Amino acid sequence: MKRSHYISRLAIDILLVTVCYFIAKKIFPYSGTGLSLRGFILYVYAAAFWYFAAQVTFLYNEFLSRSLSKEIVTVIKTIIVQGAFMVIALFFASRNPLDAKYFMFAFAALELLVLPLAKYLTRWYYATTFYKDKIQTKLLIAGAGALGMDFYKLVNDNNKLGYKVEGFIDDEIKTDLNSLYLGKIADFEKILVEKHIEEVVVALPNTAADKIKHIVDVSDNNAIRVKVIPDYFKLSQNVAVSTMGNIPIVSIRNIPLDDAELRAFKRIFDIVFSVFAFLFIFSWLFPIIMIAIKLSSKGSIFFIQERWGINNKKIACYKFRSMEMSSKDVNENGIYQQAVKDDKRVTKFGKFLRKTNLDELPQFINVLKGEMSVVGPRPHPTPLNLMSKSVVNNYNLRHLVKPGITGWAQIHGLRGSTQEPSLMQKRVDFDIWYIENWSFWLDCQIILQTVINMIKGEKNAY
Repeated sequence: MKRSHYISRLAIDILLVTVCYFIAKKIFPYSGTGLSLRGFILYVYAAAFWYFAAQVTFLYNEFLSRSLSKEIVTVIKTIIVQGAFMVIALFFASRNPLDAKYFMFAFAALELLVLPLAKYLTRWYYATTFYKDKIQTKLLIAGAGALGMDFYKLVNDNNKLGYKVEGFIDDEIKTDLNSLYLGKIADFEKILVEKHIEEVVVALPNTAADKIKHIVDVSDNNAIRVKVIPDYFKLSQNVAVSTMGNIPIVSIRNIPLDDAELRAFKRIFDIVFSVFAFLFIFSWLFPIIMIAIKLSSKGSIFFIQERWGINNKKIACYKFRSMEMSSKDVNENGIYQQAVKDDKRVTKFGKFLRKTNLDELPQFINVLKGEMSVVGPRPHPTPLNLMSKSVVNNYNLRHLVKPGITGWAQIHGLRGSTQEPSLMQKRVDFDIWYIENWSFWLDCQIILQTVINMIKGEKNAY
């Protein structure tokens, strides 16, 4: 992101923070009516605190490479950090603590309404206007092997990332790349100048240490930013780098939830979230769904199925019934029958339940029982686990944590039928990424994106 665009995004946010501040002050004049010196100083603090909070949360990093849900979560984090600073300032600046408290609630509420909407509009504007070959960064990829091609596909399929791949350099001549193959690594400096390269991504194997050092040195000498994609992801999608003495150590498969304190925090969040959902949503939604199921088809309201939880432990997973009572999970050959598009076993109301994910809501009972989490890898039925664990790489790693009602794979469209092992492998890869990169804010992002997907409707839900 160029500096001018960073400044424009910051200026828009400061303007919106200003609007929110003075509207809240108009409603709750904590330091008298009108713009007093005390009120103006606090406004300056509010604007400055927004800037510092945004630096803490990395709000103004390359935002178009983030999903909308992650962007909104980052905005919420920024508002929380800014609010903490503001509370301290109000303690010293306000003559009326009660009005100051109400003002702060109003100010934060207005920011929560206005700023996420502004971020959506900003993303739309940049993605549709600026990033149509107008301000794209010219990128060179060093290495045309599998790693380099995967990165090229990622950039090429996501023009909103703001990169334009000028080509590849590789010591192995790649005729199949046509004009994208620019030459060998020995020609690197010459290509940098001729193509006006602005950034270099190194996608060479770890064994090519001398070549990587040469590319980094030449890039430094030409004031070109260089990034290196580590080849460790073949072993794990998350590595932790630490030092032992003066020797760097790379830890493979770092799992945050191995920490007992973090597991306890996640459990507390699960309980609070579930109790809130039962009190304010399910108390009226469950009866409506239960009556609709009874009126639309004969049979029980709930469907209970054996699935695998943490450490391969069997759990009884609850769902609202969405199929005919006569339907079977396993066919005459003993093969598990996954739900497919236009599945005749699904009832009319069941199609709606599955499309909106409402059939999964009884699993909050599993959450309160401690068998599941709100967010985590989706639990699979026992027959599907037995079929998959021998043909899908690292399948059982997904059972290192509690299964979830929603998950990282699901919000990326990896749900529904997985008849092909490659589809299940992709889902498992996303689950393992979640396990290795878990954070509270990632869970918040997944929950928010799940709600967005429920409103839009899931195309792979059937």
